[in-house]
Amino acid sequence: MKLKSRGLFAISIIFSLAVIVIVFWITFTDETIEYILSFNILFLLLAIGFRLLALGLWGVRIVLLSRSLGYPVSLLHSLNMVLAGLLAGTMTPGQAGGEPVRVHELYRAGLKVGDATAVVIMERVLDGIILTVTGIIIMLMTSEIWSTFSKSLIILIVIAWIFLLSFLFIPFLAMRYPVPMKTLILRLVSWITGKLSHTRLSSSGICTRADHEIDNFFNCFNRFAGPARSGLLAGACVTGFFWITEFMVASVILMGLGLDPHIVLSFFFQILIAIIMMVPTTPGSSGITELSTSSLYALIVPAGMLGIFVLLWRFVTFYLNIILGTMAGMYIVHREISLRTGNSKGPEPGEPVMEMAENKNKGG
Repeated sequence: MKLKSRGLFAISIIFSLAVIVIVFWITFTDETIEYILSFNILFLLLAIGFRLLALGLWGVRIVLLSRSLGYPVSLLHSLNMVLAGLLAGTMTPGQAGGEPVRVHELYRAGLKVGDATAVVIMERVLDGIILTVTGIIIMLMTSEIWSTFSKSLIILIVIAWIFLLSFLFIPFLAMRYPVPMKTLILRLVSWITGKLSHTRLSSSGICTRADHEIDNFFNCFNRFAGPARSGLLAGACVTGFFWITEFMVASVILMGLGLDPHIVLSFFFQILIAIIMMVPTTPGSSGITELSTSSLYALIVPAGMLGIFVLLWRFVTFYLNIILGTMAGMYIVHREISLRTGNSKGPEPGEPVMEMAENKNKGG
């Protein structure tokens, strides 16, 4: 892990723990210790189970989207890229670091860069659709809850929702205005390569490669709207189950504390939290997530329990990411080292890792 990455990782952990400590300090009562001792550990294990199931569904979604485009990505490879992306997400604002990791791993699985990018963006689009539709439905069911939110929280929610909805326009713009969008992206690539003129990345082939991959990117969206539509619909269904499973974690922890699960209201809170987490603020959205979680769940969780709830929920949804992501990342690093030592040229564009290994063995 590079020095800069270590710094971002440390900031993410510090922000998260600092807010949790503050919440504990503000809400600590004589009953807090009793709540901690009475917590049923079986519910924590069940919450971890729901979280692992959600990550499995995330992997299944990537497999479905990729295979609908004709790429046979394995489930194990997909799961590993999801876990590795979680670790990268803890070090980047808005958890955006997970996307480049998944694009890279899809490329390693045989997808063209443009197709891999389109698959990852389509994930965000499906998340945006599901969260928006579900959020609107629950908002209508719990409209009175908005009057209890502070103005600053409402402003943050609105900004986050606008940011999320912006992803929904990417496929539309790509299919409706391909030429202007391609021109805009190529200008951006040209500007970046110009800034990197003093490095080895200033190859004249970068723009040519970018032009080719942008065509793949736009064609991929057209395929999702046509021949690959069934895979997109299947991916949308899995996305729905993914978020339901993900949101059940908080309700299970509430039950472990002896509270009602508050499923509908808890789902609504977590939709808002999930949207806020997508806004690029702090590394891994740490601190912001804990603060928004505390503000929202304070409406249904007794003060003495709030710090315990936030800590347990973040352990399952954040600190567990670090543990699992580290193991997945170590596998990827080991694989990359093996590829570079065994084949100095590395894989050809779009050549699956497994095929490379097979070709190498045959050559030996």
